[in-house]
Amino acid sequence: MTLKNYYELLEVAPTAAADEVKRAFRAQIARYHPDKVQHLGKEFQSMAAERAAELTEAYRILSDFGRRAEYDRACAESGAAPAATTSDAPAPPPAAGAHEDSPAATSAPPPAPAGAEAPRTAQFTQERATGDEFVRKATMSRLRQALDAVGGEYAEATLRGFDVALTPKSKMFARSKNPRLLGRFVARLDRAAVADAWLQAVKWGDTKNDEVCVLLMGTSLAPAGELAGEIAEQRKKSRGAKVTLIPVDARIWHAHIPLDAPAVAKTLLARLKSGT
Repeated sequence: MTLKNYYELLEVAPTAAADEVKRAFRAQIARYHPDKVQHLGKEFQSMAAERAAELTEAYRILSDFGRRAEYDRACAESGAAPAATTSDAPAPPPAAGAHEDSPAATSAPPPAPAGAEAPRTAQFTQERATGDEFVRKATMSRLRQALDAVGGEYAEATLRGFDVALTPKSKMFARSKNPRLLGRFVARLDRAAVADAWLQAVKWGDTKNDEVCVLLMGTSLAPAGELAGEIAEQRKKSRGAKVTLIPVDARIWHAHIPLDAPAVAKTLLARLKSGT
């Protein structure tokens, strides 16, 4: 039976101490815990429940010295990921009948065969990418439901790198006051994600005259101060461009909405949060 790599699942090294394992578990479970995704579709809820169960099992094994030692030995014997005892975890007990100084009691587990780690790493990376894709689809499905409320005022467009792109429909003898709307989901919403989304939004049409509002959504967010600082920096670099970027926590639909955000964006965000 193929052993799951609990270290990779929790994103910790085999040498991680117990407190590091606990911190990693809490960070991961906050992302996939079912309580955080009740507002999303059943497909994602099922995926989140499965991932939460895997994380809980990984923590149960790696947080217990005895179970962790047995797991490490099993990994070494099967040629899975190399294991290493943490500094605060006791060494596995000697085999029955072996003296503490005997080779059976002191010899280390055989090293994993060269190249054994690569396939498992690739498999884990694929699993994480699949999980992120489920989240992206669920998030954009929720956004499109909210967009239905203003759908008559917008037309679909295409912009590379964005999941949603909408342009306001022209009104008879008047220019529409609504902004262009862009939506993008990112696994990690940080300074780099803000900078890239802003740069792409500025390139979309005439942002000197046409306002663009970007809803940048993610389930893992950098601190609010860091995001606000990057938004301010991008605004300085593109002075004159009418761009509003709103970071959105897709787990709870909380958004950092600027006071001058377009009314349509505030309406959309209110609907996203309420689920109506």
